[in-house]
Amino acid sequence: MNTTNQKLPKKLKKGDTIAIVSTARKVSIKELAPAILFAEQMGLIVYLGKTIGAEKHQYAGDDVLRAQDFQDALDTPHIKAIWCARGGYGTIRMVDLLNFTKFIERPKWLIGYSDITVLHSHINKLDIPTIHGQMCLEIEQKSKATRDTLQQALFGETPHISYGFESSPLSRDGNATGTLVGGNLSVLYSIIDSPSEIDWYGKILFIEDLDEMLYHIDRMMQNLKRSGRLKTLAGLIVGGMSEMRDNTIAFGSTAHEIIFEAVQEYQYPVCFNFPAGHIQDNRALVFGKQVTLAVSSKKVDLHYT
Repeated sequence: MNTTNQKLPKKLKKGDTIAIVSTARKVSIKELAPAILFAEQMGLIVYLGKTIGAEKHQYAGDDVLRAQDFQDALDTPHIKAIWCARGGYGTIRMVDLLNFTKFIERPKWLIGYSDITVLHSHINKLDIPTIHGQMCLEIEQKSKATRDTLQQALFGETPHISYGFESSPLSRDGNATGTLVGGNLSVLYSIIDSPSEIDWYGKILFIEDLDEMLYHIDRMMQNLKRSGRLKTLAGLIVGGMSEMRDNTIAFGSTAHEIIFEAVQEYQYPVCFNFPAGHIQDNRALVFGKQVTLAVSSKKVDLHYT
């Protein structure tokens, strides 16, 4: 990924149009009311895609409808950003139906996380940054910093993030510079060896996950280690590992311990409890841009360079 010659999405300004679409699970207009209000308070015009209110089983319409709705948002010139309504599951089913030709010529911001990791990875491979941030659903329940950092990222103010970090044997001090990539661990694992897989080499990787069995976390991390992907990183950021589940016979390690065990032989900085993911404080990250990560026993700093 050549960040020097990147073609960046343009920062938004008041009066711009933001499209809300669903690439995964179904969602109603009523559920989106707080997000629509938030967008309008930012001075944006909201366009609701055809997937909003659509339904096929758990999905917001079938794969073709979801792909076409997203394609229309990609290709329509006056739409300046695409905000995914919600996650769940389904984006991987429609990504190969998309054509990014016009998008590459006129990049625009994509916002979302969790299942939207498929699109982050696919677009970041095109050397275009994306915003890993809160989707429309439940935005009113998230922290002020969740909304503030999302607005900053959209309007061109890079959301540097710093937070206090008590000394822990599971953090590793150090400094690293590299392109920020990543997203949901389970989704990253599911797109290995596909056209959407991220480039791991020299990257600062962010991961988070929700409602996974602990042994599943271990299986994924062991695969990433055995395949050499973890070895090539420049740094590792671990966000929310939320609502992890265990078997009747305990696995014996927490998600954080499982992750650190997989990377403990490497030398790059590692931090935990980063304020992003399926947690109340889900701050926006700009994937595909170069960052500097500084981890010490008391503090973590993430700055865009």
